[in-house]
Amino acid sequence: MAAEHAGGKSSAKSGPKSGKTVTVEQIASPHRRPGIQQQTLIGLGLNKMRRQRTLEDTPAVRGMIHKIRHLVRVVDDKA
Repeated sequence: MAAEHAGGKSSAKSGPKSGKTVTVEQIASPHRRPGIQQQTLIGLGLNKMRRQRTLEDTPAVRGMIHKIRHLVRVVDDKA
């Protein structure tokens, strides 16, 4: 019984899915840039030119995009 209760608790933390997405495309190379910018690209799932990823539109993802806005472009905003 206690194991079931703990499992229910962790699913409540994940929160509801809003369904909003944002598509980003890498347009520049991270070479000769600070390492944190390359790590941010990898965190977004980008590591090669012209690669696109569709991600959940959250404040964390928006912050990452803002941090490397000179290396990526937002292709599509879906509400």
